[in-house]
Amino acid sequence: MTPAEPLCCDSAACGSELGRQALSATLVWHYSVGRVYVAFLRGLNVGGRHRIAMTDLSATFEASGATRVRTYIQSGNVLFDVPDGKLEDVVAAVAGRVSARLDSKITVAARSAARLRAIAADHPFQAIAADPRQMHVGFLREQPSPEAVARLDPDRSPPDRLVVRDCEIYLLLPNGVAKSKLSNAYFDSVLGIPSTFRNWRTVRTLATMTVPAVVRADRGLN
Repeated sequence: MTPAEPLCCDSAACGSELGRQALSATLVWHYSVGRVYVAFLRGLNVGGRHRIAMTDLSATFEASGATRVRTYIQSGNVLFDVPDGKLEDVVAAVAGRVSARLDSKITVAARSAARLRAIAADHPFQAIAADPRQMHVGFLREQPSPEAVARLDPDRSPPDRLVVRDCEIYLLLPNGVAKSKLSNAYFDSVLGIPSTFRNWRTVRTLATMTVPAVVRADRGLN
């Protein structure tokens, strides 16, 4: 069995500009999201490997100290509440328990509700994407160094495009994921930090799900 490697990049040190955007997003919605977070687990229920039921995953989060746990689709997207100052502990416990169950190192990325909404509001390729399905976001364990980012080859997979901001990788893949050379393995090897990717629809949906139902109804988001 390999050890767990939790991935949690949601501190002020991980991009002050995006932190300001996250605060602005919270103020725009006129309510406090408190301690709501979204976790992204890498590689669950893909190609018949690392299979785990979402009910079991929810139970694992609860056993690790999370409350109000909700999941979205089968690929390991979890919304949860956590007491102040306990996020790292919960993420580490979840990663450890899931890794032990699957006998494989599982990466868990966690972002606050406000930060995720800021990400969902500002994909750098949104204005030029012919189809929202071409857009993707990768969540990194920590902010890569400028030197590591500089080693990424922007011409590795034309016509694909990439931008790294703080702890996220933004992709535009006109020909789809399957034909792109901008893979998890590539980013892992160049940046030296594990990443887990979600398509733009999933990112947007999860960001909306962090908004309380009464606010979603008031703003026509349901």
